[in-house]
Amino acid sequence: MSGTYLATGVFLFVYAFIITEKLNRAVIAILGAMIMVLLGILNVEKVFTHYIEWNTLALLIGMMILVTITQSTGLFQWIAIKAAKAVNGNPVQLLIMLSLLTAIGSALLDNVTTILLMAPITFSITRILQVNPVPYLIAEIIASNIGGTATLIGDPPNIMIGSSNPHLTFNAFLYHLGPVALITLLIALAMLYFIYRKQLNVSVENQQKLAQINEEKVLKNHPLIKKSLFILCLTILGFLTHSWLSIEPSVIAITGAAILMLIGLTERQIETAFASVEWGTIFFFAGLFALVGGLQEVGLIKYIAHQILAYTAGDLSLAAIWILWISGIASATIDNIPFVATMIPLIKEMGSSLGLVAHAPELQTMWWSLALGACLGGNGTILGASANVIMVGLAAKEGKKIHYLEFLKVGVPITLMSLLIAHLYIVLRYL
Repeated sequence: MSGTYLATGVFLFVYAFIITEKLNRAVIAILGAMIMVLLGILNVEKVFTHYIEWNTLALLIGMMILVTITQSTGLFQWIAIKAAKAVNGNPVQLLIMLSLLTAIGSALLDNVTTILLMAPITFSITRILQVNPVPYLIAEIIASNIGGTATLIGDPPNIMIGSSNPHLTFNAFLYHLGPVALITLLIALAMLYFIYRKQLNVSVENQQKLAQINEEKVLKNHPLIKKSLFILCLTILGFLTHSWLSIEPSVIAITGAAILMLIGLTERQIETAFASVEWGTIFFFAGLFALVGGLQEVGLIKYIAHQILAYTAGDLSLAAIWILWISGIASATIDNIPFVATMIPLIKEMGSSLGLVAHAPELQTMWWSLALGACLGGNGTILGASANVIMVGLAAKEGKKIHYLEFLKVGVPITLMSLLIAHLYIVLRYL
């Protein structure tokens, strides 16, 4: 019991500093993880072999390198100018359009990759129009988590859930979660419009400057553009087919980055590409995974999950609703990946104890509840999902800080709306 109190205390201590932003979040997360090791809560070997999600970190590193190299060619700036011109520089219309692009990209790829691709485009557009990029970045975070809900490959929790049950195919995810994701996205876009419509203004002078820009002039190193596009397309194709190829997305991303550096960069440029990796973000993730691992190690997360399942006492309708809301609230508080990793065996155990086969409709409803809660709940706070943390790190690199409370004011209302819609959807369609 003392271990539980210690682990909880360290976690809350670190979490408080992350919220207040008084210290560097990567440093405090790593320090918290090391305190858990020194207190004997965590074993170093187990941290590295069991709790740190190396596939997630490798995917981030690979995509960061790919995006940085592509960005150096001016391709993203070219896309930015084209996109801004398409809406005549209207900042509110641009917010909606970029959010839609992010949601679609997150459904077809995954939300982390999409954020890495969209961030440089957004920075380029907002620099041209001289508007604050933060509302656009927050809107893209929200859209990425909602869009990623729709498919098997859209969000890491969905990949984990799909991997746990062969009956939960790509088409099954799209059929069951696609409709509710679309409805949620449309309402979220309407909320974002009302939240930001009075804050985004562009001068006529900047709109005229935009119209006069020749986007072709921003392109440079055309051979590298071709190579970057070729490797990016192959990488995206790899993501779309990774389940058939039985290759981890992280392997695909790292392979793509290595090939592009090999065929497109000089030795000095390769060093620059490695230096472009957001190592602060990578270390923050490692520390966060270890911290949540400490809560798992003392059995706290498992205890909470068991209490939820015990409370439902075999009532699958009530279980599905509880799983949705608890997953949503928990995923807004801690990263959704370790929470889903804990819930998967518990849902399997519950199905087994009730004598349900793996493809039983009642059991699948609980899987959909878990996916909806984990993915949509990720919009609650900056720490709720990997995509959130990545975007915050990229914004900080550009000198634009997304404050915890600033995100909270937008994320909480949209998350509650999303969970309410998911609740109604589950009740009307399955129960």
